[in-house]
Amino acid sequence: MQFLWNELFYNPLYNALVFLISAVPWHDVGLAVIILTLVVKLILFPLSKKSIISQVKMKKLDPELKKIKENFKDKQEQAKKTMALYKENKINPFSGFLLILIQLPIIFALYFVFFKGLSFNENILFSFIKVPQDINFNFLGLIDMHSKSLFLGILAGLTQFIQTKISIQAAKPDSADKSFKGELMKSMHLQMKYVLPVFIGFVAYQISAAVALYWVTSNIFTIGQELFVVRKIRAES
Repeated sequence: MQFLWNELFYNPLYNALVFLISAVPWHDVGLAVIILTLVVKLILFPLSKKSIISQVKMKKLDPELKKIKENFKDKQEQAKKTMALYKENKINPFSGFLLILIQLPIIFALYFVFFKGLSFNENILFSFIKVPQDINFNFLGLIDMHSKSLFLGILAGLTQFIQTKISIQAAKPDSADKSFKGELMKSMHLQMKYVLPVFIGFVAYQISAAVALYWVTSNIFTIGQELFVVRKIRAES
């Protein structure tokens, strides 16, 4: 398992980071972190787009889903009718879960690359990748990627708040639903909206500026991606 993890995820991302550090202007580690994060997000964009589209479509089906719950009291029949409705509207309700499943090993690998990758290990470098001789750990001459950064920690939490606020709109629970499930969903959304950003900001500050910069870049990209996809869907409808 460790071998597969290293060969499929950690080593390729680690080598990509080292290559980018040698290629970017001033050999700036911060710029390399930003570019690597954006490249990974762009590779995952098709999956992310499908997930966002499914969320938007599912939100539009709320009235019909409510009718199913009212007309069919049996849980199995509800599930059958719901899946039929999703199939009719070409919606994959599991697309979000699939995206998370695919992203998890990449996210963890990126985290360890940024967390450990600032001290270069030539033993895992590909033959065509060389360690840059002149390495600049001061991002734009302002932030030391080795150290903690309160500014980037706060920015990571703030961008996570904005990103979470946008993403949960597509799955916002019915405010009139007073059932246990409805109240549970509201509680989860509140925690995601307010607790998660604080947690991300705290962790990003405690670990390193490189990890915080990764979170900021990833969140900003996701915000732009969701706004772009949602606007495109509305323009087409």
